[in-house]
Amino acid sequence: MPQEEVDLVVKNACQLLTLQSDEKGPHRGVRMEDLGLVSDGAVAASEGLIVAVGTTDEVIAAISVGPQTTIIDARNMVVMPGFVDPHTHPVFAGSREEEFELRIKGASYQEIAASGGGIRSSVRSLRQATYEQLIELARPRLDRMLSFGITTAEAKSGYGLSLTDELKSLEVIAQLNREHPLDLIPTFLGAHEVPDEFRQDRQEYIRLIIEEMIPQVAERKLAEFCDIFCEQGVFDVAESREILTAAKEAGLKLKLHADELAASGGSVLAAELGAISADHLVFVDERGIRAMAGAGVIPVLLPGTTFSLGLDRYAPARRMIEAGLPVALATDLNPGSCLTESMPMIITLACLGMKMTAAEAITAATINAACAVDRGDSLGSLEPGRRADLVIWDMDNYKVLPYHFGVNLVDTVIKSGRVVYRQGRFFHTEA
Repeated sequence: MPQEEVDLVVKNACQLLTLQSDEKGPHRGVRMEDLGLVSDGAVAASEGLIVAVGTTDEVIAAISVGPQTTIIDARNMVVMPGFVDPHTHPVFAGSREEEFELRIKGASYQEIAASGGGIRSSVRSLRQATYEQLIELARPRLDRMLSFGITTAEAKSGYGLSLTDELKSLEVIAQLNREHPLDLIPTFLGAHEVPDEFRQDRQEYIRLIIEEMIPQVAERKLAEFCDIFCEQGVFDVAESREILTAAKEAGLKLKLHADELAASGGSVLAAELGAISADHLVFVDERGIRAMAGAGVIPVLLPGTTFSLGLDRYAPARRMIEAGLPVALATDLNPGSCLTESMPMIITLACLGMKMTAAEAITAATINAACAVDRGDSLGSLEPGRRADLVIWDMDNYKVLPYHFGVNLVDTVIKSGRVVYRQGRFFHTEA
């Protein structure tokens, strides 16, 4: 039988984390501890897809290399799937470091928002920025995400809050997706907050979302998902149900910011509407956990937000895992409550703040995160036929990842079978 000639081989990994499983879908319970670890592992790929995974001897015996094959020796290093970041807000203008300082001095997130800061501050900044400026501002954020091993990310609008500016934000995401190696999955978040001009007539803003924004977004195919900030003081459960139902009828898949600041019922609504994920969940109760488990909703947890806001309460990850929920992790990159592009830091916080093990956190940032953006059949694990998105880490044991924090231990990032980052250098033109 002729061997397949490949264009990429990564071999001799001291630990290859395949995340393979006999069962389809996200990993739950004790399966979150199983990383599919192969010692002295190798991966081979052709035309952006994985064709062989196993020990180095097994993979080398199964393939043929040619003069153009890229061969990477990962001796004394760990190789794993690229991270999938299922909750980010990468398109924004301006910064809010003053709010960070106010929180240090005792102001709460809610107090800052009520005084005109918070999301509405970012809205004012984004509306003043041009399309070109937003591209230039977002590009280095994507570079940093890529350098930390993120190869696919969900990307939300939500700082425009007008038809023109929401469409502008989504068009920026589409352009960045075309030009940058990191794949972006667009989400419409027009219901992120009620903008200044509608503070006295929120029903008119809801009408604008339902009757004008959602139809335009759907018709122009600018988003795959619709999200909403279902929270006290933002959009309540009834308003969220109305908006998300309209989005679902327009063909958009659903996500929710839920139970972040209080047990508002967002997790139960996510289950009711068949959302793919409910995110934040710091205050989720047992009713919400049971509802999500019964409906197959994936909880996306954002420990970086708790950390950045200086709060003590983290989402109850252990309760969710014990209830059979397939926990996922995300950075929540945004200008107000969590300005970070570092998934490794999020993994450290998941271990320290939510008592997840290193293995559970890696599972949550790979295969479970892929499922949280409806990419569980192509991303998040290293298996033949899947996208060749890999990260090579300068460590000899995956448990070092959360333990050695505050630095970047990524050696190489491979996207669709091509090296796009290596040892501090980007190779965008080769992506």
